[in-house]
Amino acid sequence: MAQHNNLGQWGENLACEKLITEGYAITERNWRCNHWEIDIIAMKGNRIVFVEVKTRSDNYVDPLESIDRKKIIYLARAANVYIQMHDIPHEPQFDIILIVGTPEKGHQLEHIPDAFLPPLIAL
Repeated sequence: MAQHNNLGQWGENLACEKLITEGYAITERNWRCNHWEIDIIAMKGNRIVFVEVKTRSDNYVDPLESIDRKKIIYLARAANVYIQMHDIPHEPQFDIILIVGTPEKGHQLEHIPDAFLPPLIAL
């Protein structure tokens, strides 16, 4: 496995641990539909939560910059398919978790709950 894949998997594991400590129940990891992927799907209260995790080894580039309009549209489309496939009656929420660091050097983690609303476009 490539080193960036190892870093990403490590980041997703940290994100799951963080979500669990905040009362989220993880239901799926790395859920795929065609070319779309949702890193983590969880439940909290009456919401289904779709979580995008961005892990970087250093803060040379802000990981939040990689979540642009195109990425948000892909996440919203994938979430819509998931909701329809599983007949989910809950309100959707989109969270972002940003991790900067490495297992060897330590890390900083930022959780942004309800980070964005899905765009109003034809899905």
